[in-house]
This record gives sequence, C-alpha cells and structure tokens, in this order.
Amino acid sequence: MIVKNEKEYEVGYNEITSVDDKNDIACMDFGIIKLGKNDSYTSSEEKERAILLILGDVTFELDGKKERVSRNSFLDENPVCIHLPKSIEVKITAHEETELAYQAVYNDNSFDAKIYTQEECVTDQFGKGVMGETSLRYVRTVIDDSIAPYSNLVIGEVINFPGRWSSYPEHHHIHPEVYHYRFFPDQGFGFSGEGDNVYKVNDRDTAVIKGGLVHPQTAAPGYAMYYIWLIPHTPTRWRKDREFMEKDGWLLEDNPIIWPDKK
Repeated sequence: MIVKNEKEYEVGYNEITSVDDKNDIACMDFGIIKLGKNDSYTSSEEKERAILLILGDVTFELDGKKERVSRNSFLDENPVCIHLPKSIEVKITAHEETELAYQAVYNDNSFDAKIYTQEECVTDQFGKGVMGETSLRYVRTVIDDSIAPYSNLVIGEVINFPGRWSSYPEHHHIHPEVYHYRFFPDQGFGFSGEGDNVYKVNDRDTAVIKGGLVHPQTAAPGYAMYYIWLIPHTPTRWRKDREFMEKDGWLLEDNPIIWPDKK
C-alpha cells in the first residue's frame, strides 16, 4: 500500500501509520515531525521511540542535557537519531526549517535514552561487483537487534543510486515494513514493488508493506532515491532474516554471469 503525500506537512507531528489502529498493517507509529525556525516539539509518550533527523538543525533536550545537531544532506551525510524508552521526555527545538522521522512501538523494557551520532551509523554497500552493479546501494542501519537487543524497533536508511535497484534480489520476511521516500532532485520518482503489485512513488510518499510479500525498489534514471526503512519486532524479532525467492537463487552466487555474457 502506498500512502501518497498529497499536501504540505503541518508544523508538528504528521501521522502516517498508527500502532493503535487495528486495521493498520504497519504495527507501529510512523510520521513526520515538521518544525520551522524556533518551533519546538515535545514527546513523552508511553512508547519506545526513535526520532531521526532527515534534514535541518535542532537542539535535543533530554535527561537534563542539551545537544545541538544538524544535517544538510540525507544522501551524503549519515543520520542522527535519538532513541527513547517509554515516558522519557524529549524537547526538540529547530534553528531552521527541519523535518524528522518518528517511529514508536510498545515496549516495557527499561533502557537509557541515547543519541546515535553520525559516526555510530553502520553503513554497508550492497550490490558492488555483481549484476553489472545494477543493484548498487548503501544501506545504513541505526537501530536493530544486534545494536540494541532491548529495543522493539528497527530503523535505517537506503541510498538508491539513480536508475538502479534496491531490496533486490527480491526478498520477503514475516515482518511488516515501512519505506518513506525522498528524491534528489525532488521532482524524481521511482517504483515500489509489493508482491505482484508495482506502484509509482514520488517525493515524501510512504510504502506500507505487508509481512510476507517481496518488495523490490527501483529509482528512475537521473534521480537518487533515499528511503527510511522501519520494521517492528513483531510477530517475532527481526534478525536480518530475509528470505529470497528460490527462482533468483543463482543471482546470489559469487559473480553470477548475466546476459549478454550468459548465452
């Protein structure tokens, strides 16, 4: 399912999915926090939360500490993300126009609030040297089971090079997943697969992917596609347990030979 971005975000929290909506297949809260210069936003929900800076300049205030962080490019700079247990309050004050991604799930585990810095982000390069590098991309992981085993959420980013693929070869897992897209330049577009369905996606659209369905992605030539990927640890914990389609197994071999070399 694609949630189209049909209007400008309002200042404050703009809900896209809700963990409390029993008909919402995402099984988590997801939305965008928009702030103008000198605007503030406070969060103290009874949920575990991750708040990731997409673009902008903000000060985070939590646990009696203040920290100012900025991000000028979601393509060229790693993210900054705060991770909060339930009930812990954070105040976010913007020093320029800013957008942040918000994810929340239920979690009774107690842990210390943390700011994940740009230096702590785990970045992997996938698709290099295989299939003509048609699926070359960068995958950034901020929080997952290996980084924060007490967490009930997963959040990261993908940098999808122009004209290339990601989430490929096709894979699926039992967990739902959300992709939130940005393009550079922002008039760009791409295509999002969900099972046998394919959807055109534009800047600020969101894909809500049902567990069990394959979900390959591709960007139009000339346009870099960035997306935030988010997974809740439900119905089981997600431990990078991607299952690839049997028919595509040969693509996972070392240096598979493809057409025109493959006859």
